[in-house]
Amino acid sequence: MPRDWPPGPVWVVLPTYNERQNLEPVVAGVRAALSAAAVDHTILVVDDSSPDGTGELADELAARDPAVQVLHRPRKEGLGQAYIAGFGRALAEGAALVIEMDADMSHDPAHLPAMVSATRHFDLVLGSRYVPGGEVRNWGAMRRLVSRGGCWYARMVLGLGVRDLTGGFKCFRREVLEALDLGRIRSQGYAFQVELTYRAVQRGFRVLEIPIVFTDRAVGHSKMSRRIVLEAMWMVPALRAGRRRFTK
Repeated sequence: MPRDWPPGPVWVVLPTYNERQNLEPVVAGVRAALSAAAVDHTILVVDDSSPDGTGELADELAARDPAVQVLHRPRKEGLGQAYIAGFGRALAEGAALVIEMDADMSHDPAHLPAMVSATRHFDLVLGSRYVPGGEVRNWGAMRRLVSRGGCWYARMVLGLGVRDLTGGFKCFRREVLEALDLGRIRSQGYAFQVELTYRAVQRGFRVLEIPIVFTDRAVGHSKMSRRIVLEAMWMVPALRAGRRRFTK
């Protein structure tokens, strides 16, 4: 990692809902990867009152490690709103870079140093499954079809060159999040990921995809649902119809 980069603290936002079995290993993985790269960082767990005790475990981790913080939310309001709450906390605390990643171990923390380093020349770095060198492991044929098809559909409708529009492993410069008018975003799941990247491109920010290996969760249950897929289907053309509102 260049000595003068990153220019300030890096915050990693981990939204959780019933991720007790995955939380401790993913936090340990993030701490190890960023500490080895000598990156000043904070991990923010955003828990939506998980009934399995994820929030309580997060508090225990935070009590043992000052680099871990917890944001408790009173109820489950969806992935998008959890991220927005986390982004707001990170920006308020002075984050220079903000990373979003899943807490289910599908995003390998080993990719974090490369993503942070790439923001030296780019404003938004995407961990991409669908650029050369990227890979998806342990998904069935239908899940692969839905993901690939969703990315293709969004690319065609929105006219973007980004290959992995539905991925949720991203590193933002703070300037990007400050420009995206986060308070107006109500989408969740796939649509939330598409909307963030689309808004960033529309505002002229530099976007880079770097290859990652995505491995499906081994523990717990996927949060993917028909509602998430349907939301993305109608939200994508809605974004295109309103594209003039997102330009500088």
